[in-house]
Amino acid sequence: MTPRSRADIPNAKRIVVKVGSSSISGENAGQIGPLVDALAQAHERGTEVVLVSSGAIATGMPYLRLDERPTDLATQQAAASVGQNLLVFRYQDSLDRYGIVAGQVLLTAGDLEHATPRSNAQRAMDRLLALRILPIVNENDTVATHEIRFGDNDRLAALVAELIGAELLVLLSDVDALYTKPPHLEGAERIAHVPFGDALAGVEIGSIGRAGVGTGGAETKVSAARIAAEAGAAVLITATTLVADALAGEEIGTWFDAAPDRHTAAGDTTLA
Repeated sequence: MTPRSRADIPNAKRIVVKVGSSSISGENAGQIGPLVDALAQAHERGTEVVLVSSGAIATGMPYLRLDERPTDLATQQAAASVGQNLLVFRYQDSLDRYGIVAGQVLLTAGDLEHATPRSNAQRAMDRLLALRILPIVNENDTVATHEIRFGDNDRLAALVAELIGAELLVLLSDVDALYTKPPHLEGAERIAHVPFGDALAGVEIGSIGRAGVGTGGAETKVSAARIAAEAGAAVLITATTLVADALAGEEIGTWFDAAPDRHTAAGDTTLA
């Protein structure tokens, strides 16, 4: 059943966790270990966990001797090709401590827009989870184009949550919650709870993240949260450093209620 509050998170059967590039690349690459610790703890209590991880391009940049994110498509694709391999290796190396096996799932926007590849993706994800594999999902940046792509992995995570009937979506970044204005500004206040359908009137939502390697910000997270909530998943937005507390059900971050007329069971999303 969809969690009704943070306290219900430890009882969720199927969850999607999304982490941004800035949280697990460059000087923050060391955060992969604590992130895996938290995911493994949820996995060990029987929760089916899917990780949507950005970071392929950012991880590949140093190996292409790039000091900043490339702007041309071909170099982005090259960086992603190198970085995706290294990123999954780093996750698996950390997961080995728990005897958990990762499965790589690379998706394009077209995969979820068309019935046949969408059905194939859903079947593969369901089977991986049934086999107790931890799927690591990313956009297939090596073949994606500017015209046909998800835009950011917050949206991808929301669509994956919808695809697999997840009960909870956790969106992680370098900010601990959603605020009434950019958190570095005076007078910014944490938004603890967003009822379903709340338009967040009067809230100044930024469109750019703090770091220069990602593509998302608060605006993309709010948009993703609304997609997932409409599909029947509760949503928590918080910082990557707080992921263990988040999955333990602590009162942190910003909570979005799921649509009240939706009932989500693992692998299926139907009207109540």
